[in-house]
Amino acid sequence: MNILLSTTSKEPLFQQIKEQIKQQIYTGELTEGEALPSMRVLAKQLKVSVITSKRAYEDLEKEGFLVSSVGKGTFVAGQQPHFLREWQVRELENDFEQLIADAKRLGLTKRDLLERLEIFFEGDES
Repeated sequence: MNILLSTTSKEPLFQQIKEQIKQQIYTGELTEGEALPSMRVLAKQLKVSVITSKRAYEDLEKEGFLVSSVGKGTFVAGQQPHFLREWQVRELENDFEQLIADAKRLGLTKRDLLERLEIFFEGDES
């Protein structure tokens, strides 16, 4: 598990940890049943307080991403395929928002963008 924290971000450290773990679950880097480091080990690795790692794990458990077992550890919970697909579609929509902003900045019209989309989409079919 690879987590990078930014001390300059306005986002709290526990939230950064939480979002990066979610991202790794969505992308398949962390898979169902995979063990995560203990709260103490994670805190030590990231050089944060145990309270910070505990908060991230507890929130993820409440949201259904992780399951904890006393004496055994914390594991990635099973994810339903429709939930993962919904997240992937949302990420694609975020990419579209950025693409459209970039296109407008370059002075491209909607038609210009659609023509390019058609070219690239058709190129994948051949």
